[in-house]
Amino acid sequence: MRLAIFGRRVNKEVRPFIQEFIQLLQQRRIEFIVNEQLKEKMHSDLLSDVATYHEHAVLGNEIDLMITLGGDGTFLDATKLVWRNEIPILGINLGRLGFLARNAKEDLELIVERVAQHNWVRQPRSVIQVSSNRDIFGEENYALNELTVNRTDSTAMITVHVYINDKYLNSYWADGLIIATPTGSTGYSMSCGGPIVMPGSKNFVITPIAPHNLATRPFVLPDDVTLRLCVEGRSSRFLASLDSRTVKITKKDELIVRKGSFFVYLADLGQTDYLTTLRNKLLWGLDRRN
Repeated sequence: MRLAIFGRRVNKEVRPFIQEFIQLLQQRRIEFIVNEQLKEKMHSDLLSDVATYHEHAVLGNEIDLMITLGGDGTFLDATKLVWRNEIPILGINLGRLGFLARNAKEDLELIVERVAQHNWVRQPRSVIQVSSNRDIFGEENYALNELTVNRTDSTAMITVHVYINDKYLNSYWADGLIIATPTGSTGYSMSCGGPIVMPGSKNFVITPIAPHNLATRPFVLPDDVTLRLCVEGRSSRFLASLDSRTVKITKKDELIVRKGSFFVYLADLGQTDYLTTLRNKLLWGLDRRN
């Protein structure tokens, strides 16, 4: 078995955990490679003979599992390294929330033990893919969480016209608009009032950002449709974001949104389920009277 380890930030609080994790892997004689940025920031003799890979590399079939060290942002950044070869991702949370990277750093020994025994289950998660009349996002034109269209260069609201299979749905007058996957329904969409959608539900969620209309509500629709987004406003430029990747677009750009032709796979160690994570991480249903 061979692992790929991916991390971005190393500070004095998380350094001991990363150091312990590396030692546990080496004690079990588990082969692994690390990204260049992590090796450089660790400055550890433990990594002196460990092979590295570049952050823009595409990892091949020789990797059995990707392990991320960080929060959900680190987890999302790692997807671009592994999706072509369907390598599952296991996130160890060194950040704050850790909804995708939900394995606790205090459980390092148990995590390494289960990894060594190949004791994980692959969970497929659908993605959003975006195309346009010009090449905006290049090959990395997908998102595990959401597509977001925002205003920029102005405090004025924008208007996003949305069509479903070329049939007019609505014109959202707001600060922006989110198209979320079930995985992304617990992210930015939820913070803007969108519903929580179970993974595997085969849906998109359309959630406006601060709409200036009491009648505008989030909208759930099947993910086998094609969405077309046209943006206009006082500014000539707007922002389009796929998870952590952001580009500037103009009112001449039409965004075509579909379900991706592939899945991103999460590695589940069976320590906690989705509903437990909802309650523990998002305090879902918390009521002092219970």
